[in-house]
Amino acid sequence: MLKILQISNKSPYPPNDGSSIAIYNMAQGLIDNGAQLYLLAVNTKKHFKNDAEVPEDFKKNSHYTSVYQNTDTSAFGALANLFSSGSYFVSRFYFPEFENKLIEVLKQNIFDVIQIEGVFMAVYLDVMRKYSKAKIVLRAHNVEHLIWERHLKNSKKSILNSYLSIQNKRLKKFEIEVIDRIDAIVTITDYDKLLFEGLGFKKSIFTCITGVDVAQYQTKQNLQLKPRTVFYFGSMDWMPNQEAVKWFLDNCWQKISKAVPDAKFVIAGRGMPQSFLKLNLPNVLVIENVKDGKAFFEQHKIMVVPLLSGSGLRIKIIEGMAYGKPIVSTSIGAEGIYCDPNEDIIVADQPDDFSKAVIELLNDPAKRERLEKRASAFAYKEFDNKNVVSKLVQFYNTLLNA
Repeated sequence: MLKILQISNKSPYPPNDGSSIAIYNMAQGLIDNGAQLYLLAVNTKKHFKNDAEVPEDFKKNSHYTSVYQNTDTSAFGALANLFSSGSYFVSRFYFPEFENKLIEVLKQNIFDVIQIEGVFMAVYLDVMRKYSKAKIVLRAHNVEHLIWERHLKNSKKSILNSYLSIQNKRLKKFEIEVIDRIDAIVTITDYDKLLFEGLGFKKSIFTCITGVDVAQYQTKQNLQLKPRTVFYFGSMDWMPNQEAVKWFLDNCWQKISKAVPDAKFVIAGRGMPQSFLKLNLPNVLVIENVKDGKAFFEQHKIMVVPLLSGSGLRIKIIEGMAYGKPIVSTSIGAEGIYCDPNEDIIVADQPDDFSKAVIELLNDPAKRERLEKRASAFAYKEFDNKNVVSKLVQFYNTLLNA
């Protein structure tokens, strides 16, 4: 039986956004595949979760522990960081309280594998090496510096972006230093695997997509469908999601609205910025907090994923496919979804092409239905969580026996 310590930069329950879904489903998948799991998480002020709401079975099976910390950025912290050599993106995840809890867990247990959820938690790498002989594996949700690199490329020059450019160079340096010191990387897409190899990583890399509990998408609540709706659903405190919605509004929505006057665009997700809440556009609805994600998916029809930056896999696309939603995405949004473009989902990168694809789906019920069936079938075949994680467990056994 593998004994695994999973270290997370956020509390994963309830799994109500992409990264917490990825972390929670991984934990559950490891448990379902017979691993003895210990999950240690930073419970951040920004994404605070009440530990009392975590199901007792999950707490018991994952030996779940969280440490509350404030990772919020501050003007003083950002400015002071300029006089150091490290990245502010990384340093705000270091806390003595969490380090002490990590040391305690490492002293009390002998682990086979320590799985770091995201590069930021590698700030504790020295402690892991000092107190454990386990194989240390980075589960890279993204190539983090690439997110900012893509964003800066699409942004105008400004004092803020000059600062972000400095921080991103430091973040890239940190990522390269980390991968030089770990034993393996688990990526979520093959594209990210190639990127890490390009950064010079020569040890074992395994691609393990994020799985989902496909059974939960089979039951429906028979809610009233809103067929003429286009929707974007994501964590709106994440910069690439804000950028995506703004691009869609600026470049596509007017064309779509003109062609289909009764169509509505719904923007939904937690952490909604004031700039979106104050939008006053005809047939555009902004929902700050979605209480029931399943009901939201069931009620709304056409999903758009117009991402311009970010890396890794879009969990919401996987969920959308499992729910049988017709999806229009950019190439970046569809990274890691190895389906048949324009058959399982529609991929378009130019505003005119993206708009045209949405208009066709609004006006062509037969095409919508065909995409819905293919998307659902693809998700059920490729994303079953237990099967997905079983392949990772095999990889870990091979890594330990090498």
